[in-house]
Amino acid sequence: MSTIADGHVVTFHYTLTDDAGQVLDSSRGGEPLPYLHGAGNIVPGLESQMAGKAVGAKFKADVAPADGYGEHDGNDPQPVPKGEFPPDIPLQAGVQLMAQTPDGHAMPIWIADVDDQHVFIDMNHPLAGQTLHFDIEITAIRAATDEEKAHGHPHGPDGHHHH
Repeated sequence: MSTIADGHVVTFHYTLTDDAGQVLDSSRGGEPLPYLHGAGNIVPGLESQMAGKAVGAKFKADVAPADGYGEHDGNDPQPVPKGEFPPDIPLQAGVQLMAQTPDGHAMPIWIADVDDQHVFIDMNHPLAGQTLHFDIEITAIRAATDEEKAHGHPHGPDGHHHH
């Protein structure tokens, strides 16, 4: 594999910062992140900037909200009584949950805040409306297996995966 293209499993280290330079997330000090290029595993604005890069490439990628986690829809987080949540769910800001829409589809929601009586849920991703600043290092590229392509995500080196 010489350069990143659709159907490749790419492994990379990243540091994500906001406009003020505050680190929001990083793989440094841990394992690099694998993804299946072309399968929508990472935000579109980063995936498009990964295309054509080779192992060892180090670069910075800025991703506008529209190509990242979207624009903020302007709605404030909504209060939900704490008693409506199962006892095994960690009720803390930043936790992502899956809610079911009236037509039966799964929809991600995030806990924005918690007080004594309510959990405030937000349908916006916590990074919606923000420009994302990535510092990237490509560590590996390989051809995806047929199974990985069918499932739309990479599996571990031993073929183990989580569904």
